[in-house]
Amino acid sequence: MKHAHYLLGTLLVAGLFSTQALADGIRASLTLSKTNFTSAEDIKVQVTLTNEEAVPVRVLKWYTPAEGVEEALFKVSVNGVETDYLGAHYKRPAAQQKDYIQLKSGQSVSYEVELSSLYDLSKTGQYEISYHAESYTLFTNNPGQDKKLARLGITGISSAPVSFYLEAKQGSITTTAKPGDGGGTTVNGVTFTGRCSNTQQTSILAGLAAAKTMSADAKNYLTSYSSPSSSVRYKTWFGNYDAGRWSTVRGNFNNIDSALNTQPLTFDCSCKKSYFAYVYPTQPYKVYLCNAFWTAPTSGTDSKGGTIVHELSHFNVVAGTDDLAYGHSAAKSLAISNPAQAVQNADSHEYFAENTPAQN
Repeated sequence: MKHAHYLLGTLLVAGLFSTQALADGIRASLTLSKTNFTSAEDIKVQVTLTNEEAVPVRVLKWYTPAEGVEEALFKVSVNGVETDYLGAHYKRPAAQQKDYIQLKSGQSVSYEVELSSLYDLSKTGQYEISYHAESYTLFTNNPGQDKKLARLGITGISSAPVSFYLEAKQGSITTTAKPGDGGGTTVNGVTFTGRCSNTQQTSILAGLAAAKTMSADAKNYLTSYSSPSSSVRYKTWFGNYDAGRWSTVRGNFNNIDSALNTQPLTFDCSCKKSYFAYVYPTQPYKVYLCNAFWTAPTSGTDSKGGTIVHELSHFNVVAGTDDLAYGHSAAKSLAISNPAQAVQNADSHEYFAENTPAQN
C-alpha cells in the first residue's frame, strides 16, 4: 500500500478535523475527506503530527505512517464495538537512533492512510477512528530517559476521534496471503512458502524445536512454581506479582505451547526487511520470516526459537499480544513501570521463555 506524504497545510475538508495535544508537545490530528462512504470506496484518513514544543522532538517512525503502517496505529470501532486490526505485527531489534524521525519546533508532517486494507470494515454502521500509537521507546531509546517519560505517563500519541458512516458489502472481509509465495512444501507437518531453501527449512525446524522447548518450560514453570510472589524470573519480565496477571501469562503460554504442538504452522521466507519476522494477527498460523531471523542463534536472547514464540503470541486466537517495548532493556523497564502493559507485550513473553541469563 502506498502512502502519500503532505505538509500540514493540505487539509482535505474543513470541519472534519480533530486534534489532541499531549504533555510531550506532539499533537496528533485526523482528517477525513467526507463522512459517508460506500463499500466501493477506499477509506482514506490524513494523519498529521505537529511538534508544539520549543525544541526538536524525536518520534520512533515504526509508530507513525512514515514508511507505511506496520503496527495497529488506530483504534477503530463500529456502532461502539472495536474492530479487528488486519495488518501485520513485527518483531524488530531494539530501536536505534536511525529509527527515529525528528520534528523541529513547530514542524508538521502528514501522511495519508487507507484504512479498509488495515482494519475489518465489513459491517454497515457508524465508525469512529482515533490515532493511538503507544510504545515505551516512542520518544527515546535512552533507557534513563524512557523511564522518566514512563513515570510521567508520556508513552503515546493519540488524537481525538473522527467519525464516518459506511454502507458495507454483505458478508465479512478476510485478508489473503501475499502474492508470490512460490508454492508450498510440507515437511513433518510444517509448511514452507516463499521459496524457502533447504538450509532455511533446516534452520526453521531447529528454531521450531527450540520454541517448543522454551514454551513447554515456560508453561510448566508458571503452572508449578511454588512461590509466585518471589519469582525473580516473572518479576524481571512482567513486574511485581499479581495473581490476575500471573494467570493471564500462564494462559498465554498454555495457548502458545498448544499452538506450537497441535496447529498447522506455515513459515514464509519471502520477507527481505531487516526485521526478525511478522504475522497478521487474524491469520493464524503463518509466520513471515525476515533477514534478522536467519542470523539469530537457535536459542538464547533474540533467537530463532524466541522469535517463533514472540510471533505466535501475536495471533488473536493465541494471546493477542502487542509490541509496546522492543529489546531486553525496554522490556525490563516496562515490567517496572507498567506491569499491566508488560503482560500484553510480545517481547516480554519471548524473553521470559528464552530465560537468558537463566533465572528461577
